[in-house]
Amino acid sequence: QVRVNFPPLGNERAVQVLQGRMKGIQGHCNSCYMDAALFSLFSCTSVLDSMLFKPFPLCDRNVQNILRDEIVNPLRKTGFVMARSVMHLREQLTEKGQYSSFTTAEKDPEEFLNLIMHQILEIEPLLKLQSGGQEEQECYCYQIFMDKQEDLVIPDVQQLVEHSFLSSNLKLVEIPSCFIIQMPRFGKEYKMFSKIIPSLELDITDLLLDSPRECCVCGDVATLECL
Repeated sequence: QVRVNFPPLGNERAVQVLQGRMKGIQGHCNSCYMDAALFSLFSCTSVLDSMLFKPFPLCDRNVQNILRDEIVNPLRKTGFVMARSVMHLREQLTEKGQYSSFTTAEKDPEEFLNLIMHQILEIEPLLKLQSGGQEEQECYCYQIFMDKQEDLVIPDVQQLVEHSFLSSNLKLVEIPSCFIIQMPRFGKEYKMFSKIIPSLELDITDLLLDSPRECCVCGDVATLECL
């Protein structure tokens, strides 16, 4: 356990701490979905640090302490988290979430995020989405669903998000404080893309509902949208 709180890693410090052998979160017993999610959420950003410090009900404080002292702080201090620390968290999630397979089976990252953010730590949903004028939907992360595109051989995240929103007729109701995106399925049986290029910045202008946008012909404020 590391009880001293460390800020997220950035720039040269991130390279120094995270690069090399025995770095990252050690995998064990189908933990890859949780390892990847935890690394993405906490290693180099503080946007969800409220999960670590917000005063939650006493019955859930144990999960928060494990997350902060056994996973996030060691990751930010040394760049390495042992598998037994993640297993400790998985055991607590099994107990809280009443899912007997959390310690053994591979889960969907969204299932993990919903359990820890909604049921255990009671965080407000991060995203508000609307589809085709229907009622708003609230969620914690967005999973990219799309048909195979022949022209997208090695896409970047920007392209995938735009294609997915367009094919599902979705819009963001408001600018999210945190936009967690789950990439297309990449498992043993099926791989949609061999590689995905990370977009270091994400332009959500075209994804926002009722957002003023520029006409691509004249440059004035657009009044029509051609999908």
